[in-house]
Amino acid sequence: MVAEIKEFQTGQAHIERMKRIFDAQKSACRQHPFPSAEQRAEHIQRLKPMLLDNMDAWIAALNADFGNRSADETKLAELLTSVEGIKYNAKHLRKWMKPSKRKVGAAQWPGKVWVEYQPLGVVGIIVPWNYPLYLAIGPLLSALAAGNRVMIKMSESTPRTGALLEELIGQTFDEDQVAVINGEVDVGAAFSTLAFDHLLFTGSTSVGRHIMRAAAENLTPVTLELGGKSPCIIGQDFPMKDAAERIAFGKCLNSGQTCVAPDYILCPEQRVDEFVDAWTAQINQLYPTLRDNPDYTSIINERQYQRLRGYLDDAREKGARIVEINPANEDLTGSRKIPHTLVLDVNDDMKIASDEIFGPLMLVVPYKTLDDALDYVNDRPRPLALYYFDWNSDNGDHVLRNTHAGGVCLNDTITQVGVDDIPFGGIGPSGMGHYHGPEGFLTFSKAKGVYKKGKMNATKHILPPYGRGMHKLVYKFMLK
Repeated sequence: MVAEIKEFQTGQAHIERMKRIFDAQKSACRQHPFPSAEQRAEHIQRLKPMLLDNMDAWIAALNADFGNRSADETKLAELLTSVEGIKYNAKHLRKWMKPSKRKVGAAQWPGKVWVEYQPLGVVGIIVPWNYPLYLAIGPLLSALAAGNRVMIKMSESTPRTGALLEELIGQTFDEDQVAVINGEVDVGAAFSTLAFDHLLFTGSTSVGRHIMRAAAENLTPVTLELGGKSPCIIGQDFPMKDAAERIAFGKCLNSGQTCVAPDYILCPEQRVDEFVDAWTAQINQLYPTLRDNPDYTSIINERQYQRLRGYLDDAREKGARIVEINPANEDLTGSRKIPHTLVLDVNDDMKIASDEIFGPLMLVVPYKTLDDALDYVNDRPRPLALYYFDWNSDNGDHVLRNTHAGGVCLNDTITQVGVDDIPFGGIGPSGMGHYHGPEGFLTFSKAKGVYKKGKMNATKHILPPYGRGMHKLVYKFMLK
């Protein structure tokens, strides 16, 4: 009982601090509504030393949160990608800020029109646990490039990383510019009810629905970066060894705990065994041992571990063929590590066939023709990512034109997320809206249309009382 009271008091403290910071940021927006390009670039560039000067601390915090998080995966997927984003946004924001010239129609002549890109105000960012640093910094960069003030809610599942980010952001920015909020689920729920000028959420589809409902109370626009089951289609003639190697990059990173990780393989039916052999050989090469291997990341917590184990138990009971790849036959009890596992002979009654996996398990589904594979994809909710392996460009174009996905990567996996100059975002159940690139700047800006009239007032010729001159003018424009 005492522990529950203490936890409640801690949650209330987070919520009270959160509301105070929100009011301070709102006030600061009114006092400085349009930061210059120099100010925005300076804010963005402050983040680089914050990341690089504390590299060891980030690695340690993430390792502690996960139980074991590969240090090199943290450097690659959290730090390198964030630093690249810093350089990209600082370089391009001046161009994005320039007013966009537009043309007036005959009825508005003489006059000038253009579009101004104005900061929205205070932006809220809700961060998931799988890449807590990168998925905080990425949207923060877009929001700062657009001139906003930002509040970041970190996941309760990564408390050490959240605490470190709160401390270092506090040393880098005033609270009325950027602030980090930590706390449990109740704090996250309260965060989503604030009247932000925009709210970006990265996480599961089910939680995304709750976020959207909460934001609707304030008519807060939302960007939802969700997940889903991202398919990977192997073309009929694509070299299987190459496919396994390239798919492994996207699936093995963070032990599959990635929103764009391949969820299931659509494999030519006559090549399924070939894929199983190639995949097994690839995983054996990457991870000859698992338990004490620092390169092999653990599942984030016991809840997620049991969820994944439950998928395997359910699939096995319903007739699936399970291929577990544990090269040294180690006992992984207590490690929260799960071997990379293929699940074959899948049917739609299995939970693993409908739920996003988010771990080192992968389905293998045979197909006869490419159109059969596309039908399988299109019969299911639209995914965040789609992968297709084929050197035939015509087949690649056919896939692009006949499927919907948040993004597509041809002949590789997850690389598209690291390209700063293209938008990142889902579609339908995998999300809505974009960030990264110019689209990220636009997401966090108000595109304000402006019309400016000159000294000559042509409108006086169409004022009441209306007569033949007005009628002739209207018909002239209509029939032109």
